[in-house]
Amino acid sequence: MDSMQTKLLSSKPTNLHICHQFTNLCRIKTCAFPVRDDRSFKFKLVSHQNDSPASQNLIYLPQRRHRHAIATNAHSSAHTYIVDKCDSDQVHSITKQERVGVLLLNLGGPDNLDDVQPFLYNLFADPDIIRLPRLFKFLQKPLAKLISVLRASKSKEAYASIGGGSPLLRITNEQAEALKKALQEKQLHADIYVGMRYWHPFTEEAIDQIKKDHITKLVILPLYPQFSISTSGSSIRVLNDIFREDGYFEGLPISIIESWYQRDGYIKSMADLIQRELLSFPNSDEVMIFFSAHGVPVSYVEEAGDPYKAQMEDCVSLIIHELKSRGVKNSHVLAYQSRVGPVQWLKPYTDELIVELGQQGVKSLLAVPISFVSEHIETLEEIDMEYKELALESGIENWGRVPALNCTSSFISDLASLVIEALPTATAVARARNNNGNDKDESDIMQYVVKMLFGSVIAFFLLFFPRFLSLFRNSSL
Repeated sequence: MDSMQTKLLSSKPTNLHICHQFTNLCRIKTCAFPVRDDRSFKFKLVSHQNDSPASQNLIYLPQRRHRHAIATNAHSSAHTYIVDKCDSDQVHSITKQERVGVLLLNLGGPDNLDDVQPFLYNLFADPDIIRLPRLFKFLQKPLAKLISVLRASKSKEAYASIGGGSPLLRITNEQAEALKKALQEKQLHADIYVGMRYWHPFTEEAIDQIKKDHITKLVILPLYPQFSISTSGSSIRVLNDIFREDGYFEGLPISIIESWYQRDGYIKSMADLIQRELLSFPNSDEVMIFFSAHGVPVSYVEEAGDPYKAQMEDCVSLIIHELKSRGVKNSHVLAYQSRVGPVQWLKPYTDELIVELGQQGVKSLLAVPISFVSEHIETLEEIDMEYKELALESGIENWGRVPALNCTSSFISDLASLVIEALPTATAVARARNNNGNDKDESDIMQYVVKMLFGSVIAFFLLFFPRFLSLFRNSSL
């Protein structure tokens, strides 16, 4: 690492947190990855270079193919090895020489109502979901426990209304099987694994199976089209910790697909679904297309450099451009759902905008869940039940909802092409050596006293101001 030159690539980075060393066998020319600054809670994108002749990246940034692509600040300056087409001979060669694995990353969800509270605990114990200052990190798990208990009752009601559990694992397994078949049709035989962040099968369980199967080349594919610190970033951070500590991954070629919302296959598949649902309305040209994305706190974007908002706006623009090329000229809006707690989240909020549109006289609304590729609690309960009821109460007479992509053939086929394109970028990694020793801050007696003091103050506040806690009850997740 000492022989490498480091330079700043972007001021709007993302939380991939891939900060381990790379071996000289990687043949890396440029490898871009963000590094976290715990003091400022910001991320900066840096690049390490060496003099090797070949160009490969651990992080694969799919080439933007759409002519109407809108420039964003997310990794636009990173040098990426792009494979537009892989011929069948090349793919067959990879299959013969390697045992290829594809790891699909997703959120996870409770299998039954008894799983709801522990699932919520896992969610809120994630430091990428509730981002506490370093001084208060010791409160992460107690706070997660408190919030999960407070929200369990309402969340159980929501899951009960959709059958008593989340369908996310079942659908993700179906997507994995469909992807395996699509890859076989493209002459690539690969083992597909599913790793959930907050419930079984956990990412760690998938990694154990990957090791048992002796995978020799790995592609990591988050099932989130757009990148966010709280989704892809969180899962990749967990993987990074595993890669640094587990000797199995030393020298294993790995390619991480950071985001893929800009691909033609995804854009056209979304446009197909929207166009089909518009035909179900009596006057389809009068329908407003309502894109609803999962929200994130504003601080993620403004302070931590999360590119999610920019990528989401870019994604919507690409879909609308595709629709217009087909003669669909409906008006559209973008809003953000599922906010939690007292902090400010990305606006406009879905519920507030629905009411506002009803007051403005909008009569037909087509909801499009834009950040989800699988049906789950936020589509089946939050959109289909809560928002539909709110829309009808607000004066909107015709309501429709575009289904999630799930196993749509054009979508799955494009994911298979994406995996094949990412394979040549797989880069071997080396385990990082820990030269820091024990964290001196944790052993410092004054630090301990400060933590206890602030912990007592917060506990006092939560005990005597219980109305504050009600702010965390108002979401079905």
